[in-house]
Amino acid sequence: MPNHSDIAIVRELAARVAEVAALPVQGAKRAMWRKLNALKPDRPMVMIDQVCWNEMNVGDELTLRCHDPECRRYEEQLRMLLFQWRHFRVDMVVEPFIRVPKAIHNSEHGMTVKETVAVSDPTSGIVGHRFINQFETDADLEKIKMPVVWHDTAETARRMAVAHELFDGLLEPRPSGFDPYLSLWDPISFWMSVEGALYGLVDRPEFMHRLVGRLTQCHLTMLDELERQGLLCEPQTLIHCTGAYTDELPAGGYDPARPRTKDLWMFGLAQMFSTVSPATFKEFEVDYASQICERFGLVYYGCCDPLDLKMNEVRQIPNVRKVSMSPWVNEERGAAEIGGDFVYSRKPSPALLAWPTFNERHVREHLQASVEACRRHGCPLELILKDISTVKYEPRRLFEWARIAMEVVEG
Repeated sequence: MPNHSDIAIVRELAARVAEVAALPVQGAKRAMWRKLNALKPDRPMVMIDQVCWNEMNVGDELTLRCHDPECRRYEEQLRMLLFQWRHFRVDMVVEPFIRVPKAIHNSEHGMTVKETVAVSDPTSGIVGHRFINQFETDADLEKIKMPVVWHDTAETARRMAVAHELFDGLLEPRPSGFDPYLSLWDPISFWMSVEGALYGLVDRPEFMHRLVGRLTQCHLTMLDELERQGLLCEPQTLIHCTGAYTDELPAGGYDPARPRTKDLWMFGLAQMFSTVSPATFKEFEVDYASQICERFGLVYYGCCDPLDLKMNEVRQIPNVRKVSMSPWVNEERGAAEIGGDFVYSRKPSPALLAWPTFNERHVREHLQASVEACRRHGCPLELILKDISTVKYEPRRLFEWARIAMEVVEG
């Protein structure tokens, strides 16, 4: 078990989180997310995630003081949560529980990534990748193996015992199962390189069908095993950096001990398909991703991939509720295509935080354009700032962005 000093540090932080979690505003924000996800929002919602934490340590607020590795992980999680609440909370919800990951072992597809990386900032996890193509011949398809899933119950029990020691009386320790997301083409781009995969679509389409078909079967097999063994997560509070609160999940007959895919959100994307035609998107992504999405209760679709010209195809994916509108879309066209049928999940450009100087007027105009486009077309809107690689080591920029965003949506 952790030493008394580490326990005291974590419990002091947990007590502060518990105080925040008990505030009435948490319930109010959950209700607002439910209304948005029901396509009947009070106002646009705002979230910030995927922050450049290496640039955020203001006044030693994020400096870790625990020595035990397990305590340090919890300490880091709690310090980040409290930091965000103090400085850029926007519409985040602080929960009165702590998730304890179950010790789930998943062989997934049996592949490893072969790459070289380029590092520009050694304090950042953001690096450049040069992937090596591992799929040159038909025989290479055999490299992809069907996943094997198993649960180390003894290790989960140990983790829960530590969590009870750290959090009892403050935050509820909750064993957390596997939270799935659907990405067929991200892993393929890691195994083949983006260039190799795109050339494959042109030069070897039948091979690429067999490749993505095999990977789809891997996902379905994995979901079967997770469901059979009761290892899926409980209904989520977040889905791809956005509030997942909804009255539509879990589905009828829900058993907390054995969550099913239909009790959950799924998150899907095909980022490397940004430049392919709608027909290719339909043939190689929609037809395969739909086999997975049809099993889930609700679906968040898209990420950095611009989807304003592919909404006819996105509409064919089962159970979609939120659609990403990345910094590269034509906002007016995207809003016209979405209308009131989905949540318009706008991803404002994080580049505005990385300019040589921070320009408040440009940020405000950028966000206001999204609000006005969605107002014209009746779109339920959320503004999700993510993929923040740098703020030029000026954390105040992010704090100011948060202030401006809330002024825009509440104005």
